[in-house]
Amino acid sequence: MIKHIPNTLTLLNLICGFAAIVCVIKGYNDYASYCIIVGMVFDFSDGFAARVLKAYSALGKELDSLADMVTFGVAPGSIVFNLLTAGGMTELKAFAVAVIIPAASALRLARFNNDPEQSSSFRGLATPASAFTIVSVSLAAAWSDCRIYDMMAGSPLFISLLALFLSVMMLLNVRMFSLKFTSLKWKGNEERLIFVAVSILLLVIFRIAALPMIMAAYLLISFIFSVTAGRRTSSGVM
Repeated sequence: MIKHIPNTLTLLNLICGFAAIVCVIKGYNDYASYCIIVGMVFDFSDGFAARVLKAYSALGKELDSLADMVTFGVAPGSIVFNLLTAGGMTELKAFAVAVIIPAASALRLARFNNDPEQSSSFRGLATPASAFTIVSVSLAAAWSDCRIYDMMAGSPLFISLLALFLSVMMLLNVRMFSLKFTSLKWKGNEERLIFVAVSILLLVIFRIAALPMIMAAYLLISFIFSVTAGRRTSSGVM
């Protein structure tokens, strides 16, 4: 019975994704964003539970990807569609732009399932990170006092470029760090600890307006460490 806990958490992630889509249909982008964030908690929890309970299974792996596709692929794509049409874009054009999010997410998840090296780090932006970027802009526009986010969320051009950027980042063969801590030691966790510290600082200063900044910090830290790791590898070869 205990070994079914990870799969139950995964199904709760899936339910959150479906709830997010329903919220989008009703026009509640902010509630949809909350559902996606709760889904992220379940997505993290199912992997953690599987490790603690030693309940890994092929079924669990496939189920996790299917749930992620709904919560971090289809649901964020639906939010993008809503933002674009609210900004004045026609539904056909909005669909053509928004659909690249679930399409890229599907390719990203399929690649992840067939790459055993993506455990402590990722190749390309992970689907939850892509989803959180979209969610962060939507929530910051809805609840922060920063008018810049209102302009971003209300601009079809910006949302279109953001969707394209995230889709490309998901498919690029660029190393991105994961948030899986194997210990609390500095060595081996430099990226994670720096990111956590920066995120806390941004949240304290800017509160909900910090959400898009946190994602920008994640991308910047990943890029810096990816470049420095590549240089160390090149130096070692030479």
